[in-house]
Amino acid sequence: MDETVETVRRRGLIVGLGAGAAALGAGAARAAPPGAATDPWQAAREPQDDWLELPGRHRMVFDATSAAAAEDAIDFADTYFFANNKGYGLAPSDLAVVIILRHFATPFAFSDPVWSKYGPAFSAMITLNDPATGKPATRNIHLTAPAKADPEAALANLSALAARGVRFAVCGLATSKIADHLAGGDAAKAAVIRAELTASLIPNARLVPAGIVALNRTQERGYAIARMG
Repeated sequence: MDETVETVRRRGLIVGLGAGAAALGAGAARAAPPGAATDPWQAAREPQDDWLELPGRHRMVFDATSAAAAEDAIDFADTYFFANNKGYGLAPSDLAVVIILRHFATPFAFSDPVWSKYGPAFSAMITLNDPATGKPATRNIHLTAPAKADPEAALANLSALAARGVRFAVCGLATSKIADHLAGGDAAKAAVIRAELTASLIPNARLVPAGIVALNRTQERGYAIARMG
């Protein structure tokens, strides 16, 4: 009889301790500060990046860092529009597309007048000749379609992509380095050339602090990335 009473007593003590611990745990949980580890991390939104809030049901960014990668970005972006239309019936307005031109792909962000002036220097910098002449380019070879391009090929160029709503993020750091190179170390001349380059961007192009920053911001805003090259 005494053993039974003692057993019940012990069980009651254990149950009481368990309940007390649970209450303490609940109290601690209620007292947890806002933004504790249970809250999912979210990237901050910088107002300078609001231009990335483009209309569209799907978001895609193509990242190009070389002359070859720039050509690939153009071709794959064109394919992206074509396949989404063919397979899903989506219009260009349904797709938010950004092409990042950085590092050695940066010169393709500049228009023909700049290439006519600095093309040989650009060509030497990125190891590129004009396929039409076999000589250093004096035009942006990806800006428009060749005169005899077939209808499909005519859509695979920077101007045609811009007409479908593609935006171009141009590396500001690379642009400054290009200007420094063209100026031959003359800081005052480099500032003038940088302003000239900035004023001669292709349609729908925007100078950003750095291409790598644009790559980060597009992903934080829901863009899927296709790394070229």
